[in-house]
Amino acid sequence: MLKSLAHKAHQHIVLAADPPPNGDVPNPKKEAPGALTEKVDTVLGLLAWVGTAAGVAGVLITGAMMAISMRRGEGSEHMGRLGMVLGGCVLVASAGPVVTFVFS
Repeated sequence: MLKSLAHKAHQHIVLAADPPPNGDVPNPKKEAPGALTEKVDTVLGLLAWVGTAAGVAGVLITGAMMAISMRRGEGSEHMGRLGMVLGGCVLVASAGPVVTFVFS
């Protein structure tokens, strides 16, 4: 009983090591289709623009908060926040070159 179940299961399962029935091994192209490339470039461009805008807004907001706090005499506590915002700006600006360096 168990042997016949295993035999039936083996008949219906295609293993990764089994060659294709017609003998042709697929060889995909290394380039993505043109339509997909255009859409991905558009999305990445929008994300880069949004990241840059968020970085500029973050610096402006942190600067405004520092200016308001300086009037009260509490300006030094925002330096850590400004460092985080500037670190995020550097990360957004260097994301493309870093990925290109790692994957090429």
